[in-house]
Amino acid sequence: MTQIEKMRAFRGLHVAGRPLVLMNVWDAGTAKAVGETAATALATGSFSLAGALGFEDGEQCPRGLVLGALKLICDATDKPVSHDCERGYGDTPVEVGDYIAAVVEAGAIGVNIEDSLADGSLRNIDEQCARLAAAKAALGEGYLNARTDVFFQNDGKAMSDKLSDVMARAQAFHAAGADGLFVPGLNDMDAIKQLCAAVDLPVNVMRGLDGSPIADFAAAGVARISHGPHPWRKAMADLKANVEALV
Repeated sequence: MTQIEKMRAFRGLHVAGRPLVLMNVWDAGTAKAVGETAATALATGSFSLAGALGFEDGEQCPRGLVLGALKLICDATDKPVSHDCERGYGDTPVEVGDYIAAVVEAGAIGVNIEDSLADGSLRNIDEQCARLAAAKAALGEGYLNARTDVFFQNDGKAMSDKLSDVMARAQAFHAAGADGLFVPGLNDMDAIKQLCAAVDLPVNVMRGLDGSPIADFAAAGVARISHGPHPWRKAMADLKANVEALV
């Protein structure tokens, strides 16, 4: 498939109640391994990719190294690859757009962009919408998954208030060009169901490797499930355990 064909195919995989399940990869080797399974698409995870290159998460890994790793990942599989862009590697919308253009040039067909700042607080909605609009302009037909970190805020708000905050952001992000809504940190199945019914965007959640059954997320109306850093953490833990057993 051409890159445009992959973009269109990837978009079609987001179906509420029949979620796309992504086992996040971090290098060409893991991309090749996952690509050889029945998985229909792949996605990078920023925590894992940075860790594989010897850096911490949070845009600590240099831009060029990330893009180089992404190209190797995309070259290692014929399947669509979505890329976790963290905050977009740019202080301004123009810089974000430039980075997303480079991500597409590397072979990716979609991106995640989060709405938190380096200190973990949430970016102003209007500012985030400007960044998302720039990203979408650079993506073209690519899939823009707008991530909100509302559920990572230790603000003492009740679940209902957090859901209201997410819904307000979802509406604004959709108008700015977002194709999907990613809500990591939301694990309550009743709240997930409520959110899926309330927003117009396909909803993406994060699942631990031993989390709730996929069928439960499907029943709640989820359209996409990511595993984020969990595959990397398990692989590294297994590696350490194997070494400890030998030395």
